[in-house]
Amino acid sequence: MEIFFISLALVCGAIGLLGAVLPALPGPPVSYLGLLFLLLCDGAEISSTFYVVAGVIMVVITVIDYLLPVWFTQLSGGSKESVRGSLVGMVIGLFFLPWGILLGPFIGAFIGEYVAKKRSGQAFKVASVSFIAFIVTTAVKLLYGVVLLFYMVKAVVW
Repeated sequence: MEIFFISLALVCGAIGLLGAVLPALPGPPVSYLGLLFLLLCDGAEISSTFYVVAGVIMVVITVIDYLLPVWFTQLSGGSKESVRGSLVGMVIGLFFLPWGILLGPFIGAFIGEYVAKKRSGQAFKVASVSFIAFIVTTAVKLLYGVVLLFYMVKAVVW
């Protein structure tokens, strides 16, 4: 049974990394779930403090992942249409990997803002800020996933 839980933990860690870049998968919560599977293993030694800290960080990252792009877009004077456009662009971008993941949110935010305000300068500014927010949140989620996967492997191997 121990091998089963270790396998589940590592699979969740790998899916969590994918979820850092794919919007359909909740990366940090899945990575944390993998860490929780190690609680069911006798040989995996991870401190309870690490579990608590990793859980709090997971909640903060998940909340920020949803709020930061909206907040950045609002700070740059963007409309709801640019936020929606960014989300649509992200989903459409999945079909054009790897560049679609990077350019989809930017192009979607640009189109959404342009449709809303009919000014290309403002639309470019909003799209750029939206793109920066996407890159920042993706990098933070990837870092979290890599750290958790490292500790999972370390707990299992050592």
